Amino acid sequence: MVFLNAKKYGERIVLKYKNNVSGNWDGISWNKLAEQVKLAAKALIEIGVKEKEKVAIFSQNMHEIITVDLALQNIKATAVPMYATSSVSQIEYIVNDAEIGVLFVGEQYQYDKAVEVLKTSKFLKRIITIDPSVDLRGVDSSISYSNFLLHGEESKSAETELADRQARMDGDDLATLIYTSGTTGEPKGVMLYNHNYVQAMKIHDERLVTVSDKDVSLCFLPLSHVFERAWTYYCLHKGMTIYVNHNPADIQKTLKEVRPTAMCAVPRFWEKVYAGVNDKIDSFSPFLQKLAHRAIAVGKRYNIDYRANNLEAPALLKLQYKFWSATLFKILKKAIGIENGNIFPCAGSQVVDEMNIFLHSVGINLVAGYGLTESTATVSCFNPHNRDYTVQSVGDIMPEVEVKIGENDEILLRGKTITSGYYNKPEANKEAFIDGWFRTGDAGRIDENGRLYITERIKELFKTSNGKYIAPQQIENKLVVDKYIDQVAAIGDQRKFVSALIVPAYDSLKEYATNAKIKFDSLKDLLSNDKIIKFYEGRVKALQTDLAGYEQVKKITLLKAPFTIDSGELTPTLKLKRKVINEHYAKEIEEMYS
Repeated sequence: MVFLNAKKYGERIVLKYKNNVSGNWDGISWNKLAEQVKLAAKALIEIGVKEKEKVAIFSQNMHEIITVDLALQNIKATAVPMYATSSVSQIEYIVNDAEIGVLFVGEQYQYDKAVEVLKTSKFLKRIITIDPSVDLRGVDSSISYSNFLLHGEESKSAETELADRQARMDGDDLATLIYTSGTTGEPKGVMLYNHNYVQAMKIHDERLVTVSDKDVSLCFLPLSHVFERAWTYYCLHKGMTIYVNHNPADIQKTLKEVRPTAMCAVPRFWEKVYAGVNDKIDSFSPFLQKLAHRAIAVGKRYNIDYRANNLEAPALLKLQYKFWSATLFKILKKAIGIENGNIFPCAGSQVVDEMNIFLHSVGINLVAGYGLTESTATVSCFNPHNRDYTVQSVGDIMPEVEVKIGENDEILLRGKTITSGYYNKPEANKEAFIDGWFRTGDAGRIDENGRLYITERIKELFKTSNGKYIAPQQIENKLVVDKYIDQVAAIGDQRKFVSALIVPAYDSLKEYATNAKIKFDSLKDLLSNDKIIKFYEGRVKALQTDLAGYEQVKKITLLKAPFTIDSGELTPTLKLKRKVINEHYAKEIEEMYS
C-alpha cells in the first residue's frame, strides 16, 4: 500500500507532526514515508528480527511508530502495540507472553519502565528509543532510533533479504497482536492478520463513500487501540493527510490548529464537547439562550426527524436550517475546530442518546458505531452518506460481516474481519467461539432494517440480592450527561438496591456553590455539605425517571478524586475497571449500605 501510494502521490504530504523546537507542523511526503519504511525494514533485518517474530511498540502517538509498524509488516514480522501509560507489570506480562526480544519506546517514561523489565526478562534483549532526548542511563542494550536506522543504511545483505520477504508477503502473515486492556481477567493477545485488515479496507470503502484523499484526519486516540490503528491504516489506504497528535492533553489546541475533516474518538471526548457547548449556551443572555434552543430544535427536526429517516424536509425547514447552519452552528463548530468536518467516527462504548441527538442537530456528522479488537474494529456504524440511521442504534451492520443474536441475546459474529483467536490461549479460544461464531459478550438486537442495538454488556451485568439483573452502563449513561457529573460507577451486585459513586464536574460544582452562596474552604468540605449532597440527589432522581424502580440509584457518594488510568480504575480506553473500583472504594460502598 505504502509503495503503491508513493508512486501515485509522490511528494504529496501524508504525515504531519509537531516539531518540538519550532512548534510548527512538519510534513512527510509519500516518497519519504516509503523510503523510511524500507530503511526501517532493512534495519530490523540487520539487527536480527526474524519472520513471525513479535516486536513491541510502547509509545504515545508519533510518526515513527507508524513507520516501524509498516516496516514490521514488510519483513513478515508482527507488531505488538502497548499503551503509553502501561505499568511495568503490564509490559512484563506482554513481553513474556509474546516472547518480545525487541521493544521500541517513545519517551523517558516508557524507557524507564522498559529498563525495569529488561533487568529480569529472559526474552527482552534490546530497547530502541524514539525521542532523541531520552537518557539511556548507560544501558548497553539500548540504542536511539537514529542509530537503529543506521543499521539499515549500512547493510548490503538486508536489501536482498527484504526483497525476498516482501515477495513472500501474503494474507496469512500475522500483522498485529493487540492485547485487550482487560476490564476483567488477564489481557489476551488478539491475532489480526493481513487478510483481516485487507477485508476491513474493502468493506469501509463500500460504507464510507464520502471519504477520499481530500480528507484531513487527526490521529488522536492511541495507535495501540484497534480503532485508531485500523482508522489510520484506512487513512493511508485512501491517501489522506494524517496529523499525528502526540499529547492527548493538547487535543483542544490541536483541533483548532489542524481543523480536520475527520477524526475518530471515544464517546468520552464528545461528552466533554457536549458539556462545553451547553456551558457556553448557559452563559448567554436569556434572549440568546432562547434563540440557541430554537436553532437546536430546528436542527433536530431537520437532521433527526427528517434526514435520519431518509425523508425530504419541508422547504421552510430547509431554509431555517440553512440559516442556523451558516450562523450559530458554524460559530459553535469553529470554536471547537471542526467546522470543516466530513465524518467523525465514534465507538468504544455506548454513545448517550441525548448527546448523539444534540451533535447531529447542530450538524456534527458523528458516525456512531460498534466494534471490537477481535473484529478488526467496525461491526456496524451509521451510514454517513445518506445519514439514514437510528440514533438509539449503533448503525447498519457492515457489508460482509455476519451478525446473529444467540443465547441471552448475545451478539455473535462471523466474517473475514473476525480474529481467528487469542495468542497462546487455547482455553479462552474454546470459550470465545461457538459453532464458528465469535461471542462478543455484548447483548443486543437487530431490527427489521438490519440495524444493530446494544442493550448491555453481559459480563458487566450484576444481580441485586432481590434477583434483579442490572446493566450498569445504561444507568451511568443516564447520569453522565449532567453538567455537574463527570464520572459515574453504578454499584449493586448482590446488594438490596443500586447505588452510585459519582465524580462531580468540580469546576461547575464550585461555580454553582459560589452562586448559591454555599461557603466552603476545600473540595472535601464542599462534597460533604448537606446542601450539595441533596443537590446531587435531586439531579440523579430527575435523570433516571424512565428507569424501572429496581434500576434506579437510591444512594450516592461524591468522590474527591476522579477515576484514572494511573490508579488502575480505568482501562487505557477509559472503560471502568469495576473490580478495582469496588476494591478502592470498599469503605465508601459499605457506608451506603450500612
